[in-house]
Amino acid sequence: MSEQAEQAAPGSHSDEYDDAMVAMLELIWGEGFLAPGGSATVRRAVGGLDLAGKAVLDIGCGIGGGDLVLAGELGAQVTGIDLELPLIERARRSAEAAGLADRIAFRHTEPGPLDFADGSFDVVYSSGCFTQVEDKAGMFAEVFRVLKPGGTFTVYDWMKGPDPYSTDMRTWFELEGLTYAMETLDAHGKLMEDAGFVEVALEDDGGWYRDHCRGEYEKMQGPFKDRMLDALGREKQKHFIENWRAMLVVLESGELRPGFYRGRKPA
Repeated sequence: MSEQAEQAAPGSHSDEYDDAMVAMLELIWGEGFLAPGGSATVRRAVGGLDLAGKAVLDIGCGIGGGDLVLAGELGAQVTGIDLELPLIERARRSAEAAGLADRIAFRHTEPGPLDFADGSFDVVYSSGCFTQVEDKAGMFAEVFRVLKPGGTFTVYDWMKGPDPYSTDMRTWFELEGLTYAMETLDAHGKLMEDAGFVEVALEDDGGWYRDHCRGEYEKMQGPFKDRMLDALGREKQKHFIENWRAMLVVLESGELRPGFYRGRKPA
């Protein structure tokens, strides 16, 4: 694997979130969520923004847990997009079950430019998606384009430290089975400024997820062990315990650095 994780050819995509991965992530992070922190992380990422009646785009919406918070709790009119059709289909069912189908629209997309007109959204939100996007400069430019003047781009993401990927990091990537293309928090800030964003704010999570991951790993070997066995079978249970061990290694070394970044399109 090169310094940047390998990327599929433009216009193509291979699904990476199989049923076992989704079941595992929901067990650990909560129903509807494929990124840490559940609804608390969503609220933190959009903290200080008035979303009532606002048009919000969620890039990499997964199975839609964050969108239920954005629409149901915070009053936004949400469009969620994702590359994986099975995730979108499940997200639609969740929105319907929650009585929010009139406030959330889900769309299956392909890699490349966003299929929306200029100035379509008040806010663009994402959680744990851009860590898998190699062409961040191109996507940040697209986010800037589809935002209304004065609109906000706000993200919770998994980023890296300043050094090249270590053997530990590559081991974790292999266990994850997902495509990663990580940059540093500062690099994200520079890319946002280059795209035209102002008031760019960067915030390392200060070890918040490192501490949570340590607790998750302990639960996997204790209270969650039988639940994982029932949901996943023994082979997948053992795999994900080892996956979390490897993730904890790179979190504790500071090589994996989750955090938040935000910027505004000038009015």
